[in-house]
Amino acid sequence: MNALPGIKTLDEMKPREIVAELDKYIIGQDEAKRTIAVAIRNRTRRKRLPPEIRDEVSPKNIILIGPTGVGKTEIARRIAKLSNAPFIKVEATKYTEVGYVGRDVESIIRDLMGIAVNQVKQELACNVSDVVKQRVEDRLLDLLVSPMPAAPKPDGSFTQYVDTTREQFRQMLRDGKLEDKEVEMAVPNKPQMGIEMFGSGNGDDIRNAMESLSSMFGGAGAKKRKMTVHRAREIIQEQEVEKSVDPDKAVDIAKDRVEQMGIVFIDEIDKIANAGPTGGNLDVSREGVQRDILPIVEGTKVSTKWGVVDTTHILFIASGAFHVSKPSDLIPELQGRFPLRVELNELKENDFFRILTEPENAITKQYQQLMKTEGVDLQFTDEALHRISQIAFQMNTTNDNIGARRLFTIMEKLLEDLSFHADELDGETVSIGKQYVDDHLKGILEDQDLSRYIL
Repeated sequence: MNALPGIKTLDEMKPREIVAELDKYIIGQDEAKRTIAVAIRNRTRRKRLPPEIRDEVSPKNIILIGPTGVGKTEIARRIAKLSNAPFIKVEATKYTEVGYVGRDVESIIRDLMGIAVNQVKQELACNVSDVVKQRVEDRLLDLLVSPMPAAPKPDGSFTQYVDTTREQFRQMLRDGKLEDKEVEMAVPNKPQMGIEMFGSGNGDDIRNAMESLSSMFGGAGAKKRKMTVHRAREIIQEQEVEKSVDPDKAVDIAKDRVEQMGIVFIDEIDKIANAGPTGGNLDVSREGVQRDILPIVEGTKVSTKWGVVDTTHILFIASGAFHVSKPSDLIPELQGRFPLRVELNELKENDFFRILTEPENAITKQYQQLMKTEGVDLQFTDEALHRISQIAFQMNTTNDNIGARRLFTIMEKLLEDLSFHADELDGETVSIGKQYVDDHLKGILEDQDLSRYIL
């Protein structure tokens, strides 16, 4: 599996290295991080086993259990960014059993395969990036500089003039001076017709059939459009990458990656669990989705436009708040396919303070960078951050517990006035202290009814 030089791929990382990467963005939840790191590392270990044993070792799928806003989805996002392995995050509520309106669960694997194919094409394109870059530059120059006439002058003066002009434009292109210049370029037409009207059924197959029909009946023609050099470069780059990459080779590599190293993250799996004897069509549909997911998790062969994909060794990570239902409300067969269960902890006041200060993408750092674009130096005192953490924990205790997402609503309300007037404060330093926090949130904290709507 190729990656950028000097950057480790997910399957090369040791468990402690995976945990260390997750620690940069997610506070606490050490058990969940360790469990996922071990599960991912075990797949790498499996690849090193002799063939006769390798096929017998199946991945240990995981269910993450915990309230909203404690880091379940963030773990998935960060694993996806770390991962050079094919990764897809889906919502369980998007899918319905066959016969109901909605997407069928096999489309998860088709989407995963599509992601893997694009990923591999980009990697293969990196190997010929210099060639692609040269071709893109030459095609842009063809659009910018008049082409050579069929019968140039005998003395070669016009040819020399064109060559000189072309080289001047080449240098301007490389210096980025022509990005906004308009050029006219022939662009292939793409089918625009949607598939929503078809309702249930295999939407991917319908879409593929429509694209084929469109190509047969002229939909793949081209028309001339005016656009900037920047946009033309993007289109030409895509076309040249397609020409430079062997599609069959890309599909073969992608298929092997999906089958051996693919990861599927199923969010909100608790929403398809039957919570108690409520009965009705809704419960029938929920159980139907579970039964449709079961063969994919157990291991089955799914037909895609790139060939048949075996799901036996794909790692499945499911997550849910399980406020109303519980993992035991899932059908027994599906429960058995998720042997590892990790409960994520509710966030405490100190956790909120760490979330505001430690992660590389902390919301305080985001606001500081936003204000810096207006020339404002925004600073937070530790007392202010402790007070914000206290308020977040208090609001989660007295109202619905939405975890770390509470910090976003509080910070937005706290900095509303500053954000509105930031353009008038160019060159100034604004320090947010404990008194500032109390003054701007006092009314909402005192009025519990109002806080339900605002915080």
